[in-house]
Amino acid sequence: MERLILLLAALACATPIFAQPTLAGDASVAVFEAKKNLSHASVRIPALLRTKNGTLIAVAEARDKATDQAGNDLVVATSKDDGVTWSKPRVAYDQGQDSCNNPCLVQDARSGRVFIFFQTFPAGAHEFGGLPAGPADPKGTRCWYLASDDDGATWSKPTDVSASLKPAHAVTVASGPGIGIQLRRGPVAGRLVIPFNSQDTKRNFVNWVAYSDDGGKTWQRGAEVPQRDMQLNEVQVAETGDGSVYLNSRRWKGSALRKTSWSKDGGETWSPAADDAALPEPTCQGSLLTLPAGAKSAVFFLNPAGKGRANGTLRRSDDGGRTWAESTLLFPGPFAYSSMAPVAGGIGVLYEPNSNTVVLFRRVTGLGLDAR
Repeated sequence: MERLILLLAALACATPIFAQPTLAGDASVAVFEAKKNLSHASVRIPALLRTKNGTLIAVAEARDKATDQAGNDLVVATSKDDGVTWSKPRVAYDQGQDSCNNPCLVQDARSGRVFIFFQTFPAGAHEFGGLPAGPADPKGTRCWYLASDDDGATWSKPTDVSASLKPAHAVTVASGPGIGIQLRRGPVAGRLVIPFNSQDTKRNFVNWVAYSDDGGKTWQRGAEVPQRDMQLNEVQVAETGDGSVYLNSRRWKGSALRKTSWSKDGGETWSPAADDAALPEPTCQGSLLTLPAGAKSAVFFLNPAGKGRANGTLRRSDDGGRTWAESTLLFPGPFAYSSMAPVAGGIGVLYEPNSNTVVLFRRVTGLGLDAR
């Protein structure tokens, strides 16, 4: 009996015990809503960032109609109280009838500057509409960023970084959507990393990242993620406990599983892409977030895990995305794109309830770690 008690005690010490993630509050908050706090007919593609000053910045595509390359604006709302209340949405950027797509947020913690990366399509153009390849032709897609030095209250004029980031063979180049990261560990600590996909003239998609070692003044493109018998599309990255970069991507071709890869040099090169058998893929974007867990860190992944875009499920990994220690269904029913940020006592989630007319916010608590 004594040996059994000792064995059970040892197992208890060796097995991590996690709190149960739960939704906070009684209901989600509508941050962006078509024909209500927006004049636009449709809104989609959420991105969410918490600044070093504690401001939540939410970004989305406010669309003139419910299609991906409709004329649209990038709209921004902010919250100073961890998402309890939100500012009225305002337009950060519009380009006439052109389409502004795939917002992706990151902050340089040293300067406080916040960036929104995005892609533009000329008015009337389409993703598979025979666009010209490379960065030189003005009739093609372009890659840009906006910058803010006041926690999203105002934004700079756009900076075109197509020449340095858009591959010569690419007809489209898309950041995220969601967030980028700033590395905290290793020889390239401080590096800003923005995940991308691009498409060639034969509709083949690949992943890579853009990175900056000078606070966002200049940007470089890393190598493509090696892929075989699969193709990678909308993508997010997270820093792991050992300073590696973990990549988690939507599939374009391949099995109905999420595609993953790791980089040990800050996104300059990548391991061959592989399926994650634990992560079902209903062909939809998913979101990533790394949070401190004592002396280590935990990676959280959120995506629809049902048949089709439904059942938003949060997973936690304590080994950099290689295995998933827990899985919790948080959003039963329709659920599509999402973006996560730390809030007091948990995680804030900006998400689509599989709708093209509203983007909602909800806090998740009960994570059992310091999420700030």
